[in-house]
Parts: sequence; structure tokens; C-alpha cells
Amino acid sequence: MKVALFVPCFIDAFYPEVGIATLELLERLGLDVDYPQEQTCCGQPMANSGAQKEAAGAERVFARNFADYDYIVGPSASCVHHVREHFNAIEQTAAVRKVRASAFELTEFLHDVLQVREFPWAEFPHRVGLHNSCSAVRHLREASASEIAQTPFSKPRALLERVKGIEFVSPARPDECCGFGGTFSVTEEAVSVRMGQDKVRDHVGAGAQYIVSGDMSCLMHQQGCAERLKLDARFIHIAQILNGARG
Repeated sequence: MKVALFVPCFIDAFYPEVGIATLELLERLGLDVDYPQEQTCCGQPMANSGAQKEAAGAERVFARNFADYDYIVGPSASCVHHVREHFNAIEQTAAVRKVRASAFELTEFLHDVLQVREFPWAEFPHRVGLHNSCSAVRHLREASASEIAQTPFSKPRALLERVKGIEFVSPARPDECCGFGGTFSVTEEAVSVRMGQDKVRDHVGAGAQYIVSGDMSCLMHQQGCAERLKLDARFIHIAQILNGARG
């Protein structure tokens, strides 16, 4: 199994510790992981803003860097969703289609592909609120959506439940959007901020000491809102907890 690590650009720039934790976790699980050195942005910011043609250059570089791997694993549902479902600014050759089909978000890769159910090195003795991003819930189907009548499930929670000492709290609106949405948080700043404030208040009000997610972009937005509200909340990526971080 040839596995490549895809580190989204905002993680590389602001949260490199999340990329490192992802790599270390995959290696703990016995995988030989490559990190293509010339990788750049997948093109999602341009495509989300309606500038599809401008995303073509980034998509070509991405496809070239990851063409030879069985699995492409990244710690971001929104970026992986872009590659899998909206990576169409370039010609859809057989190689490009293979890259798209090989892209997996870390949580679904652990849960569905590797089917990992034990993390004996991990312990996190804190109360956590789990934030499943819109991309994770409604695009990658990593957790059930409250607007759909179905048996509730959550792949991130199923993994985190195997961590010693962890305690979950339940916000009143567990799958409500936090308001980040990339360019939405710029073009609709006031709405985005209020949504983020509502989200962190919901988690803190439920008793969360930490808010954990597989999408660091959502956590970045919520962290900014919490700091401005002077709320006592901390934020951590699921890869860090599963890799053994204790807070």
C-alpha cells in the first residue's frame, strides 16, 4: 500500500503540528508514508469563489504530485471533498480520475479503510465537544445529519471512544455549521462571526473543555470567536488526540 500525506495549505502555514501528528499516527499504524515535497494548494479556495479556471494550475500540480499512490490521506474533509467531487478544472484523464478516487480524509481512512479500532498509546482525560464539519457530515458522510431520518452514527466519535479517559459532552445543535466556510467568512463576515459565536457558546455551555474536529479550518474560526468572547475553551485536531496528545 503506497500512501501519500496531503497537508492542506492552511495547516502547513498555521498548524504544522496537525500535519506532523497525522504523519506520526499513520506511521504508528505501520504504514510507509510519503510526503510529496512539491505539493501545494489543491485549488479549493479558487473553486469555492467561482474562479474555476484559476484553480486549474493548482489542480495540475496536485494531480502530478499524487499520481502514483494507492491512497492520498489528508486531515481536512473540505479539501478532500474538493479533490474527490469538484476537481474538474483540468482534463479528466485516467490519471486524474485515479487521484480523485484515491483521496481520503484521515478519519474515514482510519475508520473505513484501515478499520482501526484501538489506540493503546492514546489518553485524553478531558471533556470534549465534537465538531463534525459540514463537509464531513453532508459530503463525506462521516456522521449522520440531524435533518435526515436515520440511525445516528459518527465515525470520528467511534474512533475517539477508543481513547482512554475521554468524556464527551453534547451541544444542543451538534451538526450546525460554525460559519467558517472559507470565503463565506470573508464575504459574509457578520453572519460568519455570529455563527461561530453561537457554536462555541453551545459547546462551552455543554461543559466542553476542548473542542475537537477533523477540520482545523473550522477550529481556527471557532478559536478566534472564543478568544474574542473570552470563553475558556481549547481546540485540538482529532489526529493529535489519536496520536497521543494529552492537551
